[in-house]
Amino acid sequence: MTESIRVPLIEPGTRPELAEVEATIRAERGGEIAVLYQALLNSAPIASGWEGMLTAVRNRTLIPADLRELIILRVAVLNRASFEFEAHEPHARKAGVSVSKIAAVRTWPAEADGFSDDERLVLELTDCMTRDVVVREAVMQRMCARFDPRGVVEVVATVAAYNMVSRFLVALNIIH
Repeated sequence: MTESIRVPLIEPGTRPELAEVEATIRAERGGEIAVLYQALLNSAPIASGWEGMLTAVRNRTLIPADLRELIILRVAVLNRASFEFEAHEPHARKAGVSVSKIAAVRTWPAEADGFSDDERLVLELTDCMTRDVVVREAVMQRMCARFDPRGVVEVVATVAAYNMVSRFLVALNIIH
């Protein structure tokens, strides 16, 4: 027996006090209010802040889209957030991530050979941040050698933000 979602989903358009937050979500996400946001709408301040932060991470950083999507997929794997993995698989393909890399991110680092140096570096950082929280100095030195300070902040923020997303989804049992 599968568990149900642990909070009620707010049907868009049913609460006038949420109209402004819903309009922002629709504008940033192409008109749709996904199940994740329907759960978040239980708290208007959280939904609003979440949308602002995640929009910045998704759409306003200089991180190449393929690296961003590999980070998101890897976080989803590590945190057992199947909903997030499935939601971002099409984004990864659109960003140019091959089907073989999408499959290999599930078993990284066992299948590290097909990844570029940058991909391996961000996946290693993702594993450190997600599994261990503390990032080994050698990994951070390589990050700082490869990316400028803005890039380092944006990659680290992407890993951190999608850990938040995946942990929210898993905690509330949002799996479809």
